[in-house]
Amino acid sequence: MKAGDLRGIVRGRDFRRLYATRLTSQFTDGLFQVALAGYVFFSPEKEPSAGRAAAAFAVTLLPYSALGPFAGVFIDRWPRRRILVWTPALRALLVLAVAGLVAAGHDGALFFLGVLLVLGVNRFFLSALSAALPHVVPRPDLVTANAFTVTSGTVAAFLGAGAGYGLRRLAGGGAAGTAVLLAAAAALFLAAGLTATRLPAGLLGPHLDRERPEARRAVGTVLHGLADGARYIRRRRPALLALAAISFHRFLYGIVLIMTLLLCRGLFTGGDAEDGLAAFGLMLGVSGAGYFAAALATPAVVRRISKQAWIALLLAAGAAALALFGLPFAEGPWAAGAFALGVVSQGVKLCVDTILQESIDDAYRGRVFAVYDMLFNAAFAAAAAAAATWLPADGRSYATLAAVIAAYLLGAAAYRAAAARAPEPVAADR
Repeated sequence: MKAGDLRGIVRGRDFRRLYATRLTSQFTDGLFQVALAGYVFFSPEKEPSAGRAAAAFAVTLLPYSALGPFAGVFIDRWPRRRILVWTPALRALLVLAVAGLVAAGHDGALFFLGVLLVLGVNRFFLSALSAALPHVVPRPDLVTANAFTVTSGTVAAFLGAGAGYGLRRLAGGGAAGTAVLLAAAAALFLAAGLTATRLPAGLLGPHLDRERPEARRAVGTVLHGLADGARYIRRRRPALLALAAISFHRFLYGIVLIMTLLLCRGLFTGGDAEDGLAAFGLMLGVSGAGYFAAALATPAVVRRISKQAWIALLLAAGAAALALFGLPFAEGPWAAGAFALGVVSQGVKLCVDTILQESIDDAYRGRVFAVYDMLFNAAFAAAAAAAATWLPADGRSYATLAAVIAAYLLGAAAYRAAAARAPEPVAADR
């Protein structure tokens, strides 16, 4: 990442406003997720199990994965500034409702439905952010802008998680303490929406001719819009391969993350809930450092090799890191592996984001990024469900780790071969 390029991007007033909206929301995401993780996975009265982890991830991610593309149609039709203003406000109301359920001791279906709605609205918000970025950054600077915004947004989420962990220590890890954290998250979500009001109306698109039959059909029927978006992706082979690569990575990463959660709750800490949460926080922290390292390295690397080549190298690096650091099943080496997988995850995502932004026309970006979010979440939920069928309660499984390593290697080779036969992304309209 060149400092000069970054300074030019940050000088843009509208970029700074969009960026501040992202940071505020993602900091709050981190706090919200710590509140949920502590309540669902690290409460002393709850026993750890792969099945419970899988159920939680399935309830919170998989249903929205089925609904995500429907939101994308409206991202392409509704003013994106309005989405960025009002979705945080809606999240604040939903989080307050979840806080009320927690305070009343409810952690069943209604609780998970509330969490599902909060996370579903968030994917809608993040899709709008991604679709809006090309309107505030010149196309040649998109790789650098993605590296800076996405990664620093992730770092903000980790900082929010740290703040949530500190607040949890003060307020307590039970239902009352969790409700306090959720109330704080609701206030911060409102702040994110207020930040977005500083963006000029109409700036972020979409810029459409409302009389076009295609536009009317997309507004009139979500299903037609989804099918139209899918056909569009099939015609853009680089985008199709990019979505396949990140879905494949997310599935494998999901298995490793479920193993990490169980290892921290069981093997690494002897089953102590508070120590388990601290160990899991450490893993997330070093993974976040890996995200930051990928943000620094990726723009420089893709100026020398293609984004497709970098994706393949990163997938292969994931296999090497797990073989070197994962197989001992010890906390220190596993943390080093978490750092390496953070580099892999963020490097792949930055390349995929940019490939999509470069090759997808603005009228379709919302739908494509919503499909992207759907695959991102569905692959992880599928990994959790699959892992739950065989992972032990303490998370240690040599066979599972060996299978993930082999899959990363095969995936790297397959993607590189397929991408070599695909044309480079063509310029899309802003």
